[in-house]
Amino acid sequence: MITNRIKELRFAANQMTQQALAERIGVTRQTVNAIEGDKYSPSLEVAFRIARVFEVPLEQAFQFTPREKEERG
Repeated sequence: MITNRIKELRFAANQMTQQALAERIGVTRQTVNAIEGDKYSPSLEVAFRIARVFEVPLEQAFQFTPREKEERG
């Protein structure tokens, strides 16, 4: 499962709007909303673009938690 801190990062960046972030990374506001709400996992390219906008490492913007079944292998 992939979770994120986009909303927290947006607010720390002078309360950046979803629309402003969307424009900077080349997606729609609805896409940002879906990613932020954990309804959609972004492509690796979009994830890197988001991290770059906020000047944080990818791991600070997104976290991966393996599902229990995957952990057992």
